[in-house]
Amino acid sequence: MSDEEMKKELELLRAENAALKKTSAKGLSLKVSEKGGLSIYGLGRFPVTLYKEQWKKLLDMSDDIRAFMQANDAQLKTKE
Repeated sequence: MSDEEMKKELELLRAENAALKKTSAKGLSLKVSEKGGLSIYGLGRFPVTLYKEQWKKLLDMSDDIRAFMQANDAQLKTKE
């Protein structure tokens, strides 16, 4: 491998490393599953995978979920 090729490879690896660090800083990542569902990684041990319609229903309920969480705050546990 020539010096020029090594420099190009090093630049690519640095860019890839920076992209990976940016993703891991959030701690969450998205992926389309083999069956066409949307998976979110980083919430727990296993990904949360739902189909598009399910995600839309869940996201439409976000205000209700927040209100429920606030109303039941004393009973809900926090995982750190």
